[in-house]
Amino acid sequence: MDVLLNDDENLIVDSAREFLAGECPTTLVRAMENDPLGYSRDLWGKVAELGWQGMCLPEKTGGSNMPLVYLGLVLREAGRALAPLPLHSTAVASLAIARDGSAAQQEKYLPDVVAGKSVLTWAFTERDPRYVPEAVRMSARAQDDHFVLDGVKLFVDSFPAADHCLVVARTTPGSKGAQGLTLFIVDARSQGISHTPLITLAKDKQCQVDFKGVQVPKANVIGRVGEAWPIVERMLDRGTALLCAQMVGATRKDIEMAIEYAKFREAFGQPIGAFQSVQHMCADMQMWVDGGELLTFEALWKLDQGLPASVEVSQAKAFCNEKCEAAIRNSQNIHGGIGFMMEFDLQLWFRRVSAWTMRMGTAFEHRARIAHALIDVPGEVVLGRPVPVVPEDDAAPVPTARPAAAVPA
Repeated sequence: MDVLLNDDENLIVDSAREFLAGECPTTLVRAMENDPLGYSRDLWGKVAELGWQGMCLPEKTGGSNMPLVYLGLVLREAGRALAPLPLHSTAVASLAIARDGSAAQQEKYLPDVVAGKSVLTWAFTERDPRYVPEAVRMSARAQDDHFVLDGVKLFVDSFPAADHCLVVARTTPGSKGAQGLTLFIVDARSQGISHTPLITLAKDKQCQVDFKGVQVPKANVIGRVGEAWPIVERMLDRGTALLCAQMVGATRKDIEMAIEYAKFREAFGQPIGAFQSVQHMCADMQMWVDGGELLTFEALWKLDQGLPASVEVSQAKAFCNEKCEAAIRNSQNIHGGIGFMMEFDLQLWFRRVSAWTMRMGTAFEHRARIAHALIDVPGEVVLGRPVPVVPEDDAAPVPTARPAAAVPA
C-alpha cells in the first residue's frame, strides 16, 4: 500500500473539496438538520453527475468500478464538509448488492443509485445493540412466493429518504448465532412499514423502523436463505471503514479551525498558540488524525485487495473512536467558551464526530475483536499477517462475531 496519494487520488480529493466548498456551506448543514428528509435533493443530484454514488459499482450498471479507497477519499471530504447526504448508507447497501447480489438484483437496483434517483440504507440493530448475529431477533417466515417480516430495527440511517433498505432477519425459527440469517432487499414504502424519527446528538435522520407483516418477494433475497452472515459481516466491515473515513475528514477540519484560532486569539498580550500547553494540544491533534487516517486507508486498501481485513477495520475504528474524539475535545478547549455555543459552527463538527464514535462499535468492543484475533486463535503470532483459521474440529469454537456496537447517538 502506498502511503502517499497518486495523481488520480489527488485529483479526486481536490475536485471533491472544491465542489463541496462551493455547494455545502454550513448554512445548508444547519438547514438540513431541520429538514424532514435530512438531505439536499439538489446536492444529491449534483454529486450523481460527478459519479460519486456509482464510483465503486460495476460498469455494467453505469458505475465506474473504482477501488474502495477512492470512495473513502470522497467520504473523507464529505465528512470534512459535513455534507448532508445519504452517501454512506447508500454506499454500504449498494456495495452489498454489487458484491453479493444476483445479476438481476444488480440490474434492477443499481442503475438508479448511479443516476442519483434512488437512496438506499440498511437495517441491522435491534433492542440488543450489538453487531453480532445473536442480536438479530426479527423473523421472516416463508409464505408462497414471498417472505413475511415482523420485528423492529433501531437507528436505521437516512430511512425517511430511502427507497430500499437491506434488512437482516432470521428465517429459521429457533436458530442461534449466524445460522438461519437472511438478507433482504425491502421496498421502504411497503405496506406494514412505519418509522419513528429518533432524537440524536448529530441531529441526523436515524429512525426506529417497525415491520408488521411486511411481504418481501423471494427474489429479493441476497445470497442464500439462512446463510447471510458472511455477506452481512463484509457489509459491516466496509461500512465501518468508510465511517472512519468520514470521521478523520471531519476531525481534520475541526483541528484546522483550532490551530488557526490559536494563531490569532490573544491572551496576556500574545497569541494563545505561544503557550506550550496549547502547542502540545495542537501537536497531539495532528498526530491523532494522521494515525487514524493511515489505519483507515490501510483497512480500505486490504478490503480492495480481497485480503483479510477484520483486524485492520477494528484497529481503525478503535483508534478513531478515541483519538478523533480526543482531538475535537482539545479543539473545544482551545476555543474556550465560544466553542460550546450553538451559534458558532465548531459545534457542528463536535456533534457529528462524537456521534460517529458511538456507531458501528465502541473502542472497547473493537479492541476485543482485535484481541480475539491475536490471542484466542492457536498458533504463532506474526503481526501484519492474516490470522489462520482453525477448523472447529481441531480447536475450541472461535466466535466469528463482530464487536458489540454501542447504541448510536
